[in-house]
Parts: sequence; structure tokens; C-alpha cells
Amino acid sequence: MKILIGTKNPGKIEGAKQAFEKYFENVEIEGIAVNSEVGDQPFNEEILQGAKNRVENLKKYAKENELEIDFYVASEAGLTNSLGEWIDINCVFIENNEGLQSIGTSQGFPIPDKYIEEIKETELGKVYVKAEIQIRTMAMDFWASLEHELKYKNSNITKAASKKLLKAAKVMKKLDAEMSVIANEIR
Repeated sequence: MKILIGTKNPGKIEGAKQAFEKYFENVEIEGIAVNSEVGDQPFNEEILQGAKNRVENLKKYAKENELEIDFYVASEAGLTNSLGEWIDINCVFIENNEGLQSIGTSQGFPIPDKYIEEIKETELGKVYVKAEIQIRTMAMDFWASLEHELKYKNSNITKAASKKLLKAAKVMKKLDAEMSVIANEIR
């Protein structure tokens, strides 16, 4: 299984290799620096277009060097507001030697509107953006989403509802602890 990936980044190369090894044997992957033909900071449709352009440039490279390749892989990061808020995402485009294509996107993280104009003038990596990273269980995420909806988007929340939310948070904390104990027993 021979794969070309449009990057020289060792982490991306190794990540792609590990992903392909879950489905194929004898995976050989080579990173090639190819142009995305979009700006340094892609926005919206440019993200996917950049990944597609990298794959096209990988195919040209393979043809010019008479290489037989099974898969071409490219990844492009950028900012999109297609869901109504600015988020930083990564888009992966894969094409096999028969022309079958696949697209995947990563989870994203929000970028506050106040930084967007500065990012457009430079790129995300050159703008200092304060970010909050939260690691939560599914139960915590459900609770936090509900609490946010009620407290910040609904001005009619009662003290009784606030108390119920707090009680639910305490129950979820106990549930998370118990689930951790069970998970550790199973492993």
C-alpha cells in the first residue's frame, strides 16, 4: 500500500500512517511538500479547495516521477463561519488510484469575532487568541450546554431551576466518579 501525503510534517505523516494501518497491511507513506494554491490562511470553501489542490499536485508529482500510488492524502486547516460562528477546523481529502474520493473534517475550536479581521490580514498562527479548553464527559457536556442555554439565552430562569441544575451537576460528578471506577475495573 503506497500513499503520498501533501505535507512534510512528521506528526501528520505518522497520524495518517497509523490510520491506514488500521485497515491495510504493509503501509508505505511518503510526505511531499506541495502547494495548496490557496492563501496562507484559508477561509470557508478555501479549506476544502486547498486540500483538493494538494491532492491534484500530489498526483502530478506521482506522474512526473512515474510512481504507482494507491492513495493521495492532503490536509488543510482554516477558519469557517459556515455554522454561524467562526471555528478553526481541519479538512482531509483522500483520493485513491481509481478516483474515489473521501472528505473528513476535524472538530473545531471557536475563534472570537474580534480576532477575525486581524487573522484575515495575517494568519491564525500569528495572532494571539485566548482560548478556553474544556475536557468534559458526555454527561458534563449535556449539563453545561443546558445550563448555558438556560442561564445565558433565557432570562426567565428561576432560582428553583438554578438549584435543580446545581443538584444535577453534583449527581453527574458522582456518576462520573463511579463510571471511572467501573472502567478501571474492566481494564
